[in-house]
Amino acid sequence: MVSLDKFDQLIIKQLQMNARITVTELASRVGLSKTPCQIRMRRLEEQGFIMGYTALVNQTKLGLSHIAFAQVTLRDTTSKALAAFNAAAKSIPAVEQCHMIAGNFDYLLKVRTRDMAEYRRVLGEQISALPHVLQSSTFVVMESVKDAGV
Repeated sequence: MVSLDKFDQLIIKQLQMNARITVTELASRVGLSKTPCQIRMRRLEEQGFIMGYTALVNQTKLGLSHIAFAQVTLRDTTSKALAAFNAAAKSIPAVEQCHMIAGNFDYLLKVRTRDMAEYRRVLGEQISALPHVLQSSTFVVMESVKDAGV
């Protein structure tokens, strides 16, 4: 486990708030000069602390305002079955997140679609057809109160 000092932590925090910040501005905000700041950023990227840079997109403006969480229970939880499920779940564009869960079910999927009709199609034709799926339950989001990164 690599330990991060206060400058590394400040760099990460600033980049999480605005990944488009210039290196000069970032260096100023964290209290470093430009070159040491760039070196630290490169090291944080190489060590995997910073995995990439992305734009936060307003999904509602793109017509993808329906969010549902699907609990999925598998009939087989061997390593081979889990690997097959994982690979197949990654291929469904509407599945925004997929998490293996320790609990009464095996996976929790965050699914984003245009509306309930599209969600029903994705659930019936894609999620239910994933390898080893035994059953699923759906929870529809009424309002997003807090969304990471926004």
